[in-house]
Amino acid sequence: MNHIIHTIVDAVGSFGYAGIFIMMFLESSFFPFPSEVAMIPAGYLVYRGEMNMYLALLAGAGGSLAGALFNYYLALYFGRGFLLKYGKYFFFTQKTMDKMDSFFQKHGEISTFLGRLIMGVRQYISLPAGLARMNIIKFSFYTTLGATIWISILAVFGYYVGVWFGDDLSISNIVDIFASKASLGEFASIKQNLRYIAFGTLGFVIVVALIYALIYTRKKS
Repeated sequence: MNHIIHTIVDAVGSFGYAGIFIMMFLESSFFPFPSEVAMIPAGYLVYRGEMNMYLALLAGAGGSLAGALFNYYLALYFGRGFLLKYGKYFFFTQKTMDKMDSFFQKHGEISTFLGRLIMGVRQYISLPAGLARMNIIKFSFYTTLGATIWISILAVFGYYVGVWFGDDLSISNIVDIFASKASLGEFASIKQNLRYIAFGTLGFVIVVALIYALIYTRKKS
């Protein structure tokens, strides 16, 4: 996977903002491409004066939305029929489908928004949204909102990586930090700090989810 990620970054990295769009499209769709190796280098290039932060975020958000819409329509046109046809063998019935539709009708917005902030979930939250035929405008809005928050965190972090390490890093170094499981000496602190950010983001998600659940329960009662 490390080699594949390097190949992709090398292939599209020279495309500038278009490269960010392509990599974030992959991250949000079917390919398990880490957003860290797209947006953190972008933030680092902003530090070096080689990119504009706002354009980088626009390209990243656009790619995230495009990838999410790809998964949404994939589930919408192919997933529903497939699940209904073969799901009965795995206890997935029409009744289960109806319950999922009902859930996304009531909670699709918050699920989509928070799902974009959770590692390992953000790539796949589009699939149940597509299966439930969530309103496409609402889906696009909350997907973009959640994705923009996450990529902004990564890009700003990448900028401060430049503040901490100056011009000593290359894009290849940064990709190695997040694509390799090996410790990289002094650069290992970058990976550790990002873990803290990821846990902080997860904490934010939990707090928002609890507040939403409390408000919803009170309204319902």
